[in-house]
Amino acid sequence: MTLVKIAYASNTGNTEGISEYLEEAFEELGVDVEREEAGDIDSDFFEDADIAIVATFTDGDGEIPFDFEDFYEEIVDEDLDGKLFAVVGSGDSELYPDYFCQAAFSFEETLLKAGATKAHETLTIENDAESDDIEKINKLAKEVIEQLS
Repeated sequence: MTLVKIAYASNTGNTEGISEYLEEAFEELGVDVEREEAGDIDSDFFEDADIAIVATFTDGDGEIPFDFEDFYEEIVDEDLDGKLFAVVGSGDSELYPDYFCQAAFSFEETLLKAGATKAHETLTIENDAESDDIEKINKLAKEVIEQLS
C-alpha cells in the first residue's frame, strides 16, 4: 500500500491544522498516512515513504523553524530518489511580505537536492487554512496520488 509521510512544524497551530487537513485528504484517497511533528523525527523519516510531504511555517526573516533545523540540514544527505514530494507553507504576507512562506521554498530546494521528485507546486497558505485552502489541499493530495500511477 502507498505510504504518505507528513512532517510538520507549527508555532501558532496554523501549520498543525494544515497537516491535519493533509492527513485527512490523503486518507480519503485510500492511502496509509503517518504524520509527525518535526521535533520528533530524524532525517531518515521519509526513507520508507512513497510520498514525502513537508508542512512548515517560516520563522523570523525567512528562516527554517527551530524544530525543523536539524532535519532540514541533514535531509540533503538522504537518498530520496524515487520519492514524490510536496511542500505546504503557512505564513503572514502582511507582517512578512519579503519572507512569505520562504521556509517552504527552502525545503523544496533541499528535497530536490536529495533526489526527490516534485509532485506539486509549493502551496502557500495565508495564516490558517480556510475553506478555499482546504480545497487546494485536497487537490494537491489528489494530484500527487495520480502521479504514482
